[in-house]
Amino acid sequence: MITKSIPSLLTVGNLSLGIIAIILVFNEKPELAAMMVIIAMLLDGVDGRVARALNVQSEFGKELDSLSDVISFGVAPAFIMYVVAFQELSPALGWIVTALFPICGALRLARFNVVSGSPGYFIGLPIPAAGGVLSTLALFKSDIPVAVLIASTILLSVLMVSTIRYPNFKKVGIPRSAVWVVPIIVVISVVLGILFEHHLSKILFIPLLLYALYGLKKNVDRRVLKKRSRKKGAVDDAVDEPVQSEKPA
Repeated sequence: MITKSIPSLLTVGNLSLGIIAIILVFNEKPELAAMMVIIAMLLDGVDGRVARALNVQSEFGKELDSLSDVISFGVAPAFIMYVVAFQELSPALGWIVTALFPICGALRLARFNVVSGSPGYFIGLPIPAAGGVLSTLALFKSDIPVAVLIASTILLSVLMVSTIRYPNFKKVGIPRSAVWVVPIIVVISVVLGILFEHHLSKILFIPLLLYALYGLKKNVDRRVLKKRSRKKGAVDDAVDEPVQSEKPA
């Protein structure tokens, strides 16, 4: 019974960290709030793997994971960005942009639950990655214009509900014999996050941003390749078409 509950406990931990992140940012601790979102990403990454390693996957766990993700990677990052950067804006603009992010995240999760994606890929930017980028991006508020932060929030929202394909690393599993290592990794991550809250979250922004941009670049490359293929096909058809000679008068 306890074994079956381990993945759900990890998911509840993910949810708890999202709620803590919201509380922290309203207590003027955005760095620590962003770190909570990052650690929640770690828990979100291992709960499914632990469930598969223990062979205790369930529909309940899947639904709980989605509901937790909406809070930890949708609502919490949106509030972090709002408190840090968007409070200075007009209420209408700040509220709309803030609400757009978790709404798109919820739509992304709903689609993920009912639509099967391509093997090895996610369709649309996964909400944990989007939430990680947004919450850490807010920490650069003093270095980045608010207009860029608004545009970035909207772009991340659109990427989540887009059809752009992103690499799926969920197939990388955890052996059953190594499940005991997971709590140790989580504890170490929490300790490091608390000790280095001002630097670690900003450092982790870089790989998260690269992942978000990777899918966008691959989508552009794929469209360019398709366009070139169509042009080449049209040229080949024109070359293969027989030329009719003019009849003598």
